[in-house]
Formats: sequence, structure tokens, C-alpha cells
Amino acid sequence: MKKFFTTSIGRLRISAILEGTSLLILIFIAVPLKHFFDNPSLVQSIGPIHGALFLFFVFSTLRVALEQGWKFKEITWKVLLACFIPFGTFYIDHKILRHISDVEE
Repeated sequence: MKKFFTTSIGRLRISAILEGTSLLILIFIAVPLKHFFDNPSLVQSIGPIHGALFLFFVFSTLRVALEQGWKFKEITWKVLLACFIPFGTFYIDHKILRHISDVEE
């Protein structure tokens, strides 16, 4: 578990899980509460958190892509696309990120 926090791939994997979780909360809990029960409070609180996690994930992906020498057409675009699809970051973590070793650190 300590390795997650000390390597760039580990931090990217954590940000993928956090971003994916915030997207699911936003889509499946907060937005229905807003539209069906006229309660926008959760969207107002989760929305900015998700936005910050989204940006952190994108910047982390680009940083790791540069550090690891990823080719955009092979890996980077898939990882970036994942944050737009519900459950996408979990899929990418399972299929790609956990199999990539850190060349740094």
C-alpha cells in the first residue's frame, strides 16, 4: 500500500479510483436527488470536488505519460478517455495501470 503513495503510477491509480468514485456519486446519487427531489445540495458540494479530482487525474495522466514515455495512440488517450465514462477509471486501472511498472523512483 505504501508504494501507491510513493510512485507516480501509484498516485495515478489512486486519483483514478477517487475520480471514478466521485463521478459515480455525482451521476447516480447527486444528480437524481437534484432533479427528482429538488435537492441540489449534494451536486453543489460534490460537483467542485469531482471537478478538482478530474483535473488532478488529467494532469497526473499527462505527467505519467511523459515520464513513462507512453505513446499517445497506444495508452494515453485510453487513460484520458476513461475519466469521461462511468466505471471507466476502474476498468483502466484493472486493464492497464496495474500492469505498468514505474521506471522512476
